[in-house]
Amino acid sequence: MNDRIRATEVRVVDPKGNHGIYPTEVAMQMADDQDLDLVEISPHADPPVCKIMDYGKFKYEQQKKEKEARKKQHTVELKEIRFRPHTDTHDFNFKTKHAKGFLEAGHKVKAYVQFRGRDIIYKDHGMEVLARFIQELGDLAKIDQAPKMEGRRMTTILSPIKKK
Repeated sequence: MNDRIRATEVRVVDPKGNHGIYPTEVAMQMADDQDLDLVEISPHADPPVCKIMDYGKFKYEQQKKEKEARKKQHTVELKEIRFRPHTDTHDFNFKTKHAKGFLEAGHKVKAYVQFRGRDIIYKDHGMEVLARFIQELGDLAKIDQAPKMEGRRMTTILSPIKKK
């Protein structure tokens, strides 16, 4: 920008869109006459391309665009649903309904069966609970991680299916 440009000749693009090749001193004088900055756009071109613009305004506009892009970005959260090996039907349906809401909102769902104490001998019940959970949500979700044991937990992760 301005005095930091080391090239002897530059291709200058002015605010009106006109362009030409000028010595760097002449290009800087042209920018000063318009109370604007000479900004190097493409330093590796031959000769380097510079643009006459208000650099402060350019940076401000760029920050606004980045902020707007961050606003529109959707972050995916991982929601957890906990079951026990002997989870009752009503509780199961209630938790499945919550999981449907999470998936429709675009979040991933981690469902796990927590085994406490002697519950660990009922691994088959835990597998049945998770299989039924996956079956209930089959139309809304795909399996990211199949049910597997992690310590005293049997976990599975489901992610929403993208609708076109």
